[in-house]
Amino acid sequence: MDKHYGNLQKIRNGRRTFSITPHIPGGFTTPETLEKIAAVARKYNGAIKITSGQRIMITNLKQEDLMTIWQELGMEPAIKSPYSVKNVEMCPAGFCKRSKYNTIGIGMKISRKFHGAEMPNRTKIGVSGCRGACGSVYAKDVGVIADVTGFIVTAGGSAGYFPRLADIIAKDITEQEAFELVERILNFYKSTAEFGEKLGPFIDRIGLDNFKNAVLGAS
Repeated sequence: MDKHYGNLQKIRNGRRTFSITPHIPGGFTTPETLEKIAAVARKYNGAIKITSGQRIMITNLKQEDLMTIWQELGMEPAIKSPYSVKNVEMCPAGFCKRSKYNTIGIGMKISRKFHGAEMPNRTKIGVSGCRGACGSVYAKDVGVIADVTGFIVTAGGSAGYFPRLADIIAKDITEQEAFELVERILNFYKSTAEFGEKLGPFIDRIGLDNFKNAVLGAS
């Protein structure tokens, strides 16, 4: 990643272009922010891409323009380090007829507390307001799902090179208990896993029962 938080894209005929991705918590934003992103993309001949991580990427940018672009946007980068909590994806929850609980609140709380936190490897968190688990929560490193009987917390999911379905760590717990469990999972992973080890392989290495005992025993 470039020092100005730009990702190098394909090099064509010796021409190097970069992309940037501003942080948009949960994918919720304002018309004013969208207008600002559009204005910057137009000014610097950027192409706009809606990402799978509920963000807006601006690509086709020149490296020498990146610092000025960030200043004009006035936004934080979505990813400052690949070894961190990259994002917290959220379903529409409070706006969805299928939602069992408005999980936008806990999603934003998790995002504020953990987005950008250093981890052994890239870490994604998903939050959903029902067991439909929109946002591929079961493919996220950590997941929070609301059900009629309480919250479900999952861990170890991945949709990358080595797909893995997340394990259910706890169910039928309160919103506060779910938040605290997410914190314990991340803290245990950060302090115990090997550098470069994803959460799913870490769970497989130490055993699911040992992992559960470690993160649930402190409750």
